[in-house]
Amino acid sequence: MITDSLYRLAERQPDAPALVFEQRQYDYRELADLVSVTAARLHAHGVRPGAHVALMCGNRPAFLACWLALGELGAVCVPLNTSLVGDGFLYTLTQSQASLLIAEPALLATRADLLAQAAARLPILQVDDTFECPPSEPTRRWQRPTAADSDLNSILFTSGTTGLPKGVALSHGVYTAAGEDMVRSLDMTANDRVLVFLPLFHANPQMYAVASVLSCGATLILLPRFSASRFFDDAIRHRATGFTFVGTVLSILEKQHPGPQHGHELAWCVGGGAPAPVWEAIESRFGIAVRELYGMTETGGWVSMNTARSSRFGSVGKARDGIRLTIRDDAGRVLGAGAKGEIVARAERPDVFFSCYWRNPEATAATLKDGWLHTADRGYLDNDGFLYFDGRQKELIRRGGEMISPVEIEQQLLKHAQVRDCAVAGVADAIMGEELRAYIVADGSPDAHALRDFLLTRLPAYMAPRYVSFVPRIPKTETQKIQRHLLAELQADCIDLASGPVQPAKETRA
Repeated sequence: MITDSLYRLAERQPDAPALVFEQRQYDYRELADLVSVTAARLHAHGVRPGAHVALMCGNRPAFLACWLALGELGAVCVPLNTSLVGDGFLYTLTQSQASLLIAEPALLATRADLLAQAAARLPILQVDDTFECPPSEPTRRWQRPTAADSDLNSILFTSGTTGLPKGVALSHGVYTAAGEDMVRSLDMTANDRVLVFLPLFHANPQMYAVASVLSCGATLILLPRFSASRFFDDAIRHRATGFTFVGTVLSILEKQHPGPQHGHELAWCVGGGAPAPVWEAIESRFGIAVRELYGMTETGGWVSMNTARSSRFGSVGKARDGIRLTIRDDAGRVLGAGAKGEIVARAERPDVFFSCYWRNPEATAATLKDGWLHTADRGYLDNDGFLYFDGRQKELIRRGGEMISPVEIEQQLLKHAQVRDCAVAGVADAIMGEELRAYIVADGSPDAHALRDFLLTRLPAYMAPRYVSFVPRIPKTETQKIQRHLLAELQADCIDLASGPVQPAKETRA
């Protein structure tokens, strides 16, 4: 497990920098001591091997201390999106079978009424500054039971096409493999300093940054949030050599900094979703190699990547070591080079992909078939084995790196007294990748801004549509399935809640 990697590094390079947060630096011995005392503290609160513990915490050392300590105890961490509210928040707590909630007081305060509604009230442990203070004296490591690579480490919830989040079960081995493979792919060393500003509850920073740093003994530079205006100042101040990204981050940086940027030590960035013009600008203008990849939380982070040794502009790289990639048609037949179809992957090593969707055997069976993981994403392979992403077959919408289920938004909209029917679609956007447009069949004349405010009490802010159109009907099949490919053909005014009436780009998919 990666906590073992931390402890080994604490013995091998105790005084080397492990974590930098704001004005505080933790060397490897201090970080290991902090995890050990946190493990003892959680054990005192009743956490035992196999227990599921929900963690709602922003980007700060306490998140890492709790996550690594839970792994050390043999417990299962359930990192919660800090934007979760309403039904999604309660469903995730219930579905994950969490027996304890660790949370920052500010995040608890805005959810007190929700927690009071829970059928079985969870014990709550509040995060305070003591979670980030290593002991003054060296601490004995927690004596845990032996953990197998296949033992569960975390459950990460992602949007599902049915509207309910799905809990992706990830073993200790998944994180170990992710760290080792990322180090090889990026040629990382202990001298690297990895800048992290994406939320730690996501697989991206967990697998691309934390796991890789603890695999090679590098330094993690943790920022509370992303700031485009301060990005290069932060990178220079912290002497960062690389960072992880989602496509939105690179698009914003490219627009925020139209001129060349020098003086930094950034050599690479790794992630997915970089449009070709943005990719080219990041490399030519800033001198940062873009290591574009393709993957999902379910694939242990990624299945293909443009590495330090093998890269092709516009592609999402070649298959990760130990992973086989095929492209298949609707009948499941393997297609040849250049033919577009579903991306299907197989891990030849154990404990690289997820094991199941927690308490959701139907979704698991639909994704894992005969040892192959069906991504429901489209793409093709060229003659040299480079993969090219060609969109999603499923209905999920990617907005600013977040995967969003339109069904989940529709379910909440229908709870409004004036919404008779509705549909949500993705709209191409140069910055966010996709924006959300809601088509609403209304009783009376509801105010679009009021509808958005209604949603904000029930869904995270990133799931609130930017565009709203009032229409007389929603196109559906005979079985009442929304025909999303016909929504763009509806003749309707479009309200841009960020400005005023406009007509945005056409929907991004059928």
